[in-house]
Amino acid sequence: MNIILLTPDDWLDDRVAVLTDRRHQHVRGVIKASTGDSLRVGLIDGECGSGRVIMSNDCETRLEITLDQPAPPRHPCDIVLALPRPKMLRRVLRTVAEMGVVNLHLIHSARVEKSFWQSPLLSQEKIRAALLAGLERSGDTRLPTVSLHHRFRPFVEDQLPELIDNRTCCIAHPNAAVGLDEQSGKAIIMLGPEGGFVPFEVELAQSIGASAVHLGQRILSVDTAVTAALARTANLQSA
Repeated sequence: MNIILLTPDDWLDDRVAVLTDRRHQHVRGVIKASTGDSLRVGLIDGECGSGRVIMSNDCETRLEITLDQPAPPRHPCDIVLALPRPKMLRRVLRTVAEMGVVNLHLIHSARVEKSFWQSPLLSQEKIRAALLAGLERSGDTRLPTVSLHHRFRPFVEDQLPELIDNRTCCIAHPNAAVGLDEQSGKAIIMLGPEGGFVPFEVELAQSIGASAVHLGQRILSVDTAVTAALARTANLQSA
């Protein structure tokens, strides 16, 4: 935990926050902070800053809060991802939070098993918990927005054009002639499931303006592909 994330419910008054849950246990048991120590803190979806320990006992930790720093910069790309199998989903959610992604769209595709949509990990509570874990690891405060789309074609035909707006849209395809790292400007990156998008899906995305790109010569697992795509595009600038 590289930042203590605060919610509006934590505040005792306009300067002091009280921790009584796992964050308190982390401060006491892992950081072993003493009165007067300063910790990195942030308000969820707000600013970052510092929290000076003014009291800590077995039951609670009280911090005097100063929020005077912006959250880290956002990643320039949004992700459209075919819903991965549940064991990978939590890792993907943490990764997009760690990398500062603003929007993650989880979509259905031909190679996504329908049972994946029944996973309890898709509950708002579980999604939020995984995202918060990513923020705590990276020292960020801004939660990505996660949207669920149960049908591929309506998403691509009706919603993707509005999402693209004036951005580049790239769809990962191993046979593409152009690499993702050759793109410029803010983008939407479409990543398929295990086995990739089927030809119809690639063609449909291309019909509304997506460009096929590859992520390199190797075939990557879904969670590795997400990390690789975000790493390769982290420094893209607005066109």
